[in-house]
Parts: sequence; structure tokens; C-alpha cells
Amino acid sequence: MQTVGRIREIWRYPVKGMAGERMEESALGEKGLTGDRTWALRDTARKEIQSCKFRPELLLCVARLRSDSDQVDVTFPDGAVLGSDDPAIHEKLSTLTGYASTLEAIRPDSELDFYRRHKIDDHTWLDELKATFIREPGEPLPDFSKIPPPLIDFVSIPGTFFLVTPLHFVTTSTLAFLKSKNPGADWDLRRFRPNFVIEVEPGTEGLIEQSWVGKRVTIGSAQVECAGGTPRCGAVTRAQPSFPADKSVLRTVVKEADQNVGVYGLIVQGGRVRIGDPVQVEVS
Repeated sequence: MQTVGRIREIWRYPVKGMAGERMEESALGEKGLTGDRTWALRDTARKEIQSCKFRPELLLCVARLRSDSDQVDVTFPDGAVLGSDDPAIHEKLSTLTGYASTLEAIRPDSELDFYRRHKIDDHTWLDELKATFIREPGEPLPDFSKIPPPLIDFVSIPGTFFLVTPLHFVTTSTLAFLKSKNPGADWDLRRFRPNFVIEVEPGTEGLIEQSWVGKRVTIGSAQVECAGGTPRCGAVTRAQPSFPADKSVLRTVVKEADQNVGVYGLIVQGGRVRIGDPVQVEVS
């Protein structure tokens, strides 16, 4: 194993699609960081779980997990704070997004209908998904032929609110590389919603984590397999509570980073992860 850096920041997102909270340490298990994506918005008419891809207004909310329970508190753009156990939160979220919705906790993977994708025919769902990537004429889209079969029928992996894998991380060298290509853009790391920000060793440059795909990474006492790059959609251009919208971010990502920022991770061995923990990558 080769030491490539250290954990600089740890983030979890208790409500799918909302801004999250930074932590000093966390347990990392088969389903990701403790408390990550344990709640989600469900569209009442479509009977479908939603994300910031389709409901970008969610990014204007900040969700925090209560320390004494599995409930969450949501801070809305107007400053109001409502708990997941407050019946008024459903109407508040419906007004914010413009669609009748409810805030729902994670359910067992046996409740398949809860995770099922809304489909009126064989192609409209895919057209809707492609539209969320907000590509300009001539820009490539991700290869949708590689969508894992379960995600053709379900909006997330049943039993979770994760689209692909339960972990995502990005390196400081990738963020620095993108900023060098478009220094006028706002490259706040929260646009990319990572679980881990890895501060790489001095002298490391470029999209280094893309070279880790297919390899095993040790993070603290946990082990993670790098499953693939993370293709970016229009969500990275959206405003969040402390920074504005910036459409140029996505243009740079598509042109300079082959559409990807960061990598997806599968947890091979759980463990405890803390800020400052070393990150090691297996040597080919």
C-alpha cells in the first residue's frame, strides 16, 4: 500500500438531496457513514423518491441528524427549522419544491414499491434522467447503457437512498486542477457532496483519484474499493445556502475532467474514520 494523503474533511447528508453536516469522525459500515442518506423526499403523485437532480430546491435546505435519535432537523431557506417528527414539515417541503411530497425515513429492502422508479412508458424515465445532466449541444452524456440493472426499475438501491454506491470522495488535487482551468468559478467543495475530502501528498497534481478506480483504498481502519468515476449532472451548478449558482462549473467538468469529479466507493471492510487519518492505495 502507498500513502497518498489524509482525510481533511468528513461529510454526511442525512436527507438525500439536501446540504449536509461536517463531522470530526464517524463509523463507516456496509451502507456508508452512520446517518448518511437516512431520509428522503417522496413525491406523492409519482410515488417516487426524489433527489436534488429533480428537486434542486432541496439543496437550499440543511439537514442535521439529532445526536439522541434517528430524527433529523431541517433548516429551510427562510431560516425556519422543522424536525422530521413535525407533521408540518411535509407541507413546508411541498411548498418549497412545488410538488406534494412527504419526508420519509429509510425502509427495508423488502419494501420494493417504496423504491420503485416512476414509469409511464419504457423511455420517458430515461429522457427525464438525461435532462438532469444539463449538457449543451456537442457535450457528451454519461454512458447510460452501463446503468446497473436494478436502477432501471428503482431510483435507489433498495434498502438505501444511494443511487450507485454508499460512499463518494474527492481529492484536493482534483479541486485544484479544476480551479486552475476556470479560476473565476466558485469551486466550493460542497457542490460535489463528497463524504471524504482527501488532502493528497505534496506534489500530487491532477485528477489523481481516477487512477485509483479498480483498486482498494485503506481509509483509517476501513477498506474501500474504488468502483468508478462520478459523472456530474446539473446539481453541481446550483446554489446552496452559502454560495451562488455557477453554470460554468459544469462546463469545465465536462471539458476538462471527462465529466467526472471524484470516485464512487464500495465498503469492503467497515471501520472508524477520523479527520487526519492516512489514506493508502494498493500498488499495482
